[in-house]
Amino acid sequence: MLLRHLISTPSSRFIMATSKDKTVIVVGSGLAGLTAASTLVSHGICVHLLERAAKPGGNSMKASSGINGAPTKYQPGPPFSDTFFHADTIRSAGSVFQTMKKERESLISTLTNQSAEAIEWLVEENGIDLSVVAQLGGHSFPRTHRGAGKTPPGASMVSTLLTSLKSSPLFHLDTSCTVTKVLKPSSVVSGVEYICTGEKTPKKALGPVISATGGFGGDANGMLAQYRPDLAGFPSTNDPRPGSQPLLTVVGAQLLDMEQIQIHPTSFIDPANPLNPVKFLAAELLRGEGGVLLFQGKRFVDEMQTRKVVTDAITRLPAQTAEGGPRQWDVQLVLDEGVYENASSHIDFYLWKGLMRKSTIADLGTAAFSTLRDYAAAAAGHASDSFNRESFGHWKLHAVKEDSVVYVSTVTPAVHFTMGGVLISEKGEVVDESGKPIRGLWAAGEVTGGVHGENRLGGSSLLECVVFGRVVGEQAAKFVKGEEE
Repeated sequence: MLLRHLISTPSSRFIMATSKDKTVIVVGSGLAGLTAASTLVSHGICVHLLERAAKPGGNSMKASSGINGAPTKYQPGPPFSDTFFHADTIRSAGSVFQTMKKERESLISTLTNQSAEAIEWLVEENGIDLSVVAQLGGHSFPRTHRGAGKTPPGASMVSTLLTSLKSSPLFHLDTSCTVTKVLKPSSVVSGVEYICTGEKTPKKALGPVISATGGFGGDANGMLAQYRPDLAGFPSTNDPRPGSQPLLTVVGAQLLDMEQIQIHPTSFIDPANPLNPVKFLAAELLRGEGGVLLFQGKRFVDEMQTRKVVTDAITRLPAQTAEGGPRQWDVQLVLDEGVYENASSHIDFYLWKGLMRKSTIADLGTAAFSTLRDYAAAAAGHASDSFNRESFGHWKLHAVKEDSVVYVSTVTPAVHFTMGGVLISEKGEVVDESGKPIRGLWAAGEVTGGVHGENRLGGSSLLECVVFGRVVGEQAAKFVKGEEE
């Protein structure tokens, strides 16, 4: 007799599932993997999720600036007036967009055209607050959504989806388990081989596979050294761990953009441990809400440019690398009370960790006083900005005085995100060297390549996870049900 389960899915719909339902293997428990798993469970399909870390969530848990979406009802201005997300993303992709243009256009169109639907899915079906919207660097319109509370958006999404999934009998999670091989005995992927911490014998999990294993930004001595040896010595916002793309190339996956590594321009230099090669990210929204960058008291770039442009401007400055320490620069990130009021949950956390301090302009020196006076005049609309910055967020300090309160930290560029990975189709199918999809294998998130090109816009990492996580979940569901095209 068939065992039937009545389950409540993340979208609060009821699905009848049977013990004869096949299982889909999801590798990686960041937002991409959890979104894929949630989508599969909503179809009544069993999910076996494997995570190599001791705790689920991946780097998605750390994401603090928000998730892009356009057009949405939460954005400022006339309703649904933001039609520039697609163009902004192509511009951000840079010159590589002209290579494999058809494939890139398809991926970017999927990302941007489904962004508003992704926001609605998170809000309406999962109850996640995304009511606050900010404009980040490289964007021509405010479109990066986050919640009004103190929980960072990445943590909010991960915890909400994970809690819902754990309530389903169709969902099984194994942590501290590393996939060592993708099984492909014929033309179709049939599962994975994995081993868990403390065990000596590998196990097999059988079924179609979704890879959501993330990038290789923490693989300093492995893949990072292989593809970008010039970045040797840079700090990273990623924990040290090997990249996982080789698991997929063994079964024929094609790689794209592996040399495209995003250096985030602002990661904190911890005064208590300045030479630590693993840095804590200074969220993009700090600049988006009005934050200004100073070197020796002077501005040197439009802080609202793309991450690549800002990083390039910083690395042209003299480095402050200490012997035995990582390559880093001594740049000040300065915020006023207006920025604090609109990003207090972040700033309070940074203050608590000792990564930021509350001070006055007098403590920054004479050059900084003059610089901030000019910046404040531009922010108030009384003068044009010398670096052509157009958006000043919520900076409200207009009458600059020596005792004006500011929030200050020291930041430096750090390896943050890998734009390269396995090539996928717009359906999330992993593509082989001949350009054909590998049946039974999909990928989503940072493990893939081709979505971002030379630069990833802030807020598009979480978006990529949700959009393509939903896509691969739907495609894997069709595969299991025998409904694939």
